[in-house]
Formats: sequence, structure tokens, C-alpha cells
Amino acid sequence: MTTLPARLLRLLSLLQSRREWSGAELADRLEVTGRTVRRDIDRLRALGYPVSSTTGTAGGYRLASGKDLPPLLLDDDEAVAVAAGLLTAASGSVTGIEESSVRALAKLEQVLPARLRAQVAAVAGATVPLVVREGPQVDAAVLATLAAACRDHEILSFDYVRRDGATQPRRVEPHSLVAVVGRWYLIAFDPERGDWRTFRADRLRDPLATGRRFEPRELPADSPADHLRRSITDAPYRHTARVGVHAPADVVRERLHPLLPNRVSPTGANSCTVDLGEDSLPQLTRQIAALTALDVEFTVDASDELRAQLRAQLRRGLDALG
Repeated sequence: MTTLPARLLRLLSLLQSRREWSGAELADRLEVTGRTVRRDIDRLRALGYPVSSTTGTAGGYRLASGKDLPPLLLDDDEAVAVAAGLLTAASGSVTGIEESSVRALAKLEQVLPARLRAQVAAVAGATVPLVVREGPQVDAAVLATLAAACRDHEILSFDYVRRDGATQPRRVEPHSLVAVVGRWYLIAFDPERGDWRTFRADRLRDPLATGRRFEPRELPADSPADHLRRSITDAPYRHTARVGVHAPADVVRERLHPLLPNRVSPTGANSCTVDLGEDSLPQLTRQIAALTALDVEFTVDASDELRAQLRAQLRRGLDALG
């Protein structure tokens, strides 16, 4: 990896933004002389970027497609941001990510200039990652396969473990990967069912890119995150509950999973209802219990089984407090 002055990174960004630039245009954009542009172009070529000169009245430059991968270029802020991301990557949602992050960080520190090494060391000294093991984990190789299929618009086949435990073969057109609070989701179009589907990445088995390309479809949402939020909110669940909370809707939304704000409906200035659903009773109980931290009155409209489990969990919490 190489760290470069901001001007050289700016030049590279300009070359990537359109097919061809004249030397005069680049000099004007960068506020330097034509000689400086030529010298910076030579530096990019030395680093492996295939910048070709074009002929014509004014002459110019073009960033061609190269076969070899040139060095990774980061400015100062980007280098520190990457280091910080590696330090906090040990979230436990990706199998083996802790060890991989440490190895990558060690390589990064070796090539950083002294001024940045000190900044990264300061971040490392003040950062204590909390490894969470409660949620499902995804193999890094699985994520890599899914991401590559999304990028290359390649049909993906896999076996999917449904909520009831049954395994079903699927063949889909992958669109996006979305990570939310330790969980990874694949958004894809299922041609067999003629509709979009959302898959939990930890439930995918043996994903395989088939080599068959497809023409990407337009996602029926403003963004993959919006589509995922809608899918989770509208999905049918084995266990459901409606909770009436004597607190403003905005306050309650802050206590919920980031994908569930649409489940909160205001019923007044200082009250609202929350519709919750889960396939697991313990998970649903934990969601309701989280609302009790608001220290306000609430009512629960749910099955007797769920209400009994909720009472038992709250009782255990009170016993723990002595």
C-alpha cells in the first residue's frame, strides 16, 4: 500500500471520472503548471497505473484498463480510517475476522509513514473491541462469494435453511449485501418465484457462483437498506406481540432494532404502540424487555405463553438486582 499527497490522489480521481483530459484542463483543475501535471502522470505510471498519452492539437491523458492491480492508494485520513475499521472489526459476526483483522493491521502499520503510525497507535491504544458471540456468525469465504456475485451480476445457487429448519435449493440473481447489527442479509431476485427475496447469510449453505451472467433489475426501493427494512417489517412471524408504551414514539424507536422503526405507531404526544414479531420466543421476549428500560408504563397484548416467559425474565432481572 502507498500513501500519496492529496494532489496526486486528486489527479487519479480526475482521470477515473471521464474518458480523456487535456493537459491544460488537468493543470487548471489542480491549480498547477503543465510541467507538474506531466511529472505527476509519470509518478502514477511508475506505480502501475496505465495512463496513456493521447494525440491531437492539445494532447491529453487517458487512464486505460490495465491487467495488473496497481498499489492501493490512500490519503492520510483514509489510512487512519482503514486502521480504525480493522481495530473494531472483531464484532463476532464474521467467523475468524479477529485474526484476519490483526494480520491486516500489522501489514498496514508496516507501510504507514511515521506521522500516521503514531495516529494509528493512539487509536489502537484507546480502542477496546467488544466481541459479541450471541448472534449468528457468517464465514468470511461465504461473504466473499456473495459479494463477488453481486458485483459481477452472476447467478448464485445455494441451499437455504428456512425458519422451520427445512433446507431448500435456491437459484437467484444477487443484488446487494446489507449488514445490520451483526447480521448479514443478501437481497436477490428469485426468477422461479418472480419476486425479490431477502436471505440471512448465516442460513446459506454452499453458495456457488454459476458463471451465468444476468442483466441487473431495478430494486423496488430507494436503497437496499430500505428494501431490507420493509422485508423484515412485513414478514410473517411465528410469535407476535403488540406493546402499548406510555412514551413518545421517537423515544421508543431509539430502543428498537435499527430496521424496525416502522413498527412504532404514535397514539398520542406521549404514547405509542409497537408491533413486534419473531420466530423465537426468547428473542421476542428480549425485544419487549428492552422497552422496559424506558422506565414507563406499558401493556402487552400477546399469547399467554409469551406473557408467562416475559414475567419470568423480568422476575429474574429483579432478583439479580437483589
